[in-house]
Amino acid sequence: MIDNVLERLTTLFTEGGARFRVVHHPACGQSSQSVAEIRGTELGQGAKALCCTVKGNGVKKHVLGVLPADMQADLSKLAAAVGGRRASLASPDEVMELTGCIFGAVPPVSFHPELELICDPTLFTRYDELAFNAGGRDVSIIINTEDFHRIVHPKTADFLKAPAAEPAPGAAEK
Repeated sequence: MIDNVLERLTTLFTEGGARFRVVHHPACGQSSQSVAEIRGTELGQGAKALCCTVKGNGVKKHVLGVLPADMQADLSKLAAAVGGRRASLASPDEVMELTGCIFGAVPPVSFHPELELICDPTLFTRYDELAFNAGGRDVSIIINTEDFHRIVHPKTADFLKAPAAEPAPGAAEK
């Protein structure tokens, strides 16, 4: 299991010369919106980390898929990005073993050799800073987006769920 997640993150970012800050705040649930409000950031700045198990095509691996908090993941696209056929969220025990964190506290960084990090490229194009929980529900890191990308250097793949189609004009009128 991974220990001292906050300490490992701050060491990684400090040694990498990142512009970041640690924000201690009241613990909140798993809602990305509520933690964004507490941090004083936009929802889309949040880096939502999903710990997944990917299977199929002879593949069985763990993946940490990271995307903007205001978007949804298409787990089949995430599976395909690593050569698998299907992906599912890891169990709470697997999440703890692979990240040292509970659900809702997982940062967008992998310290486990068997947890592959994949970020949706949209994460790096919308905001100058990213915000994420840093090992606990009561502590976050806000970091310069370019610094995060440079230091963590994640693989990237498009795995966002396509937006729902807009109904045709007048379709709801009868």
